[in-house]
Amino acid sequence: MQHVSTATPVDTASVATQRAVATWRTVLSSYIGLMKPHVTVLLLGTTLASMAVAGDGLPSLKVTLATLLGGAFAAGSANAINCYYDRDIDGLMSRTRARALPAGRISDLHALIFGIVIGALSFIILAGFVNLLAASLAVSAILFYVLVYTMWLKRTSTQNIVIGGAAGAVPVLVGWAAATGTLSWAAFWMFAVIFMWTPPHFWALSLVLKKDYARAGVPMLPVVKGETETYRQIVLYTVLLVATTLALFVIHAMGYFYLASALLLGGGLFYLTVRLMRVRTLKEARTVFWFSNYYLALIFAAMVLDHVFR
Repeated sequence: MQHVSTATPVDTASVATQRAVATWRTVLSSYIGLMKPHVTVLLLGTTLASMAVAGDGLPSLKVTLATLLGGAFAAGSANAINCYYDRDIDGLMSRTRARALPAGRISDLHALIFGIVIGALSFIILAGFVNLLAASLAVSAILFYVLVYTMWLKRTSTQNIVIGGAAGAVPVLVGWAAATGTLSWAAFWMFAVIFMWTPPHFWALSLVLKKDYARAGVPMLPVVKGETETYRQIVLYTVLLVATTLALFVIHAMGYFYLASALLLGGGLFYLTVRLMRVRTLKEARTVFWFSNYYLALIFAAMVLDHVFR
């Protein structure tokens, strides 16, 4: 008996459409992945908090939205170019080998162009709708992250995270500049909070990923100096972090609600880092890493609430 196909042109067209939609979703998801949205969201949170504190409330809706969009493009640009430059070592690490470039979902050139374009858009948006100072600070963060951290420190020094952390602290200055058109000592102390937070946060992660970093030849602290020194440095920088957060109260930029919050959150983080140094397990390292994420979000939320209460 001759087999008669039941497929129709409509069925074929439907399948083709579904495949095309799936392809576009994959491509769009891959480009968004280049921007590392989980990192970008945290940076935008600190930017928003800085704007609220600097201006005793958020600026106009236009300025706020332009700052967040420009900030998202700036962070995304730095991250996308980082993904382009680090595509070789990303392919060697279990945590990153599924990223768009090592997995071949996006061409290397397209990723680089994407990063440059959204970086330029960041400057245009911030300069056009916010102010030149905010735009210049955002571009400086991109250049620092790409040229100083990605292309130099990451592959050559155990201080890569310490110095490179400055790039992740610049969004606070962008937010302050967006709200006021200037910078102040309070803004620089908020910058310092993120700067001091970065080493214990990423060194905790580097303990978990020590084998990955060793395989890729990245001189993270536990790979080069060993785990014992890493535990010690995590505790040391946590103490410096807590002291830095308290400086905002000392200079009268924050009030008693913030002081109580900083002591409570700082005490919790310090306890976890000391426990990590004593127990020395990957489980405790993961706990420090994840708690430090919440710590940063909560300490900046406390800054905003303190301003509201005052």
